[in-house]
Amino acid sequence: MRNLRIGLMVVLCVLWAGAVCADGKAHVPQTGQVLCYNSAGAVITCAGTGQDGALQKGVDFPTPRFTDKGNGTIKDNLTGLIWLKRADCSGALRTWQQALDDVAALNSTGQMSNNDCGDTSKKGTHQTDWRLPNIKELLSLVDYGFFQPALSNPAGTAQAQCLPVIDCPFSFLIFPDLGLSYWSSTSRFISPSEAWQLLLTEGNATPEKKTSTLGPGVLAVRGGS
Repeated sequence: MRNLRIGLMVVLCVLWAGAVCADGKAHVPQTGQVLCYNSAGAVITCAGTGQDGALQKGVDFPTPRFTDKGNGTIKDNLTGLIWLKRADCSGALRTWQQALDDVAALNSTGQMSNNDCGDTSKKGTHQTDWRLPNIKELLSLVDYGFFQPALSNPAGTAQAQCLPVIDCPFSFLIFPDLGLSYWSSTSRFISPSEAWQLLLTEGNATPEKKTSTLGPGVLAVRGGS
């Protein structure tokens, strides 16, 4: 019976993670970019360029990329991570420590800054294992085929509709109240008084002073990477 359970776990692991856990390796996903450009920035035919848009190496993005679970949470079908749907639940700009405190409050009360965060995914109540994501978890959300925000969208808007530099409509996003930047739990090694944040305009990571009163927002995550 024990061998049967182990065998079943291995099969499910392959099905759920595309053999990632079966071979013990973390496979790199695609960037999401499908167009190619010349040195002046004009779109060109991809064939033979050797560019990212031509090769599209890495694990394919699933379709849909995100699933609204209908209980205040969003599942990323690429990583399996579960994200809080209310991406503005803290309702204010936060310092880094306030962001950590907000997630602790979410685990204990289901709220941030006395705002109900809408998580009912634990038999009608909130989960208690939310965390502030590390910078790699935040960067795993990014789709470099889009701009402001650099995220896949459930409507499947074509990448070309975001070019030239115009915003992809936020109404297409599965996170309806998304901000422009979010704290990670990762400190900057060379300057530990700073922490890494994700800027969603283009999907890049930048450092920010932990004590900044104009700090990024708080987007909670749970589950394994």
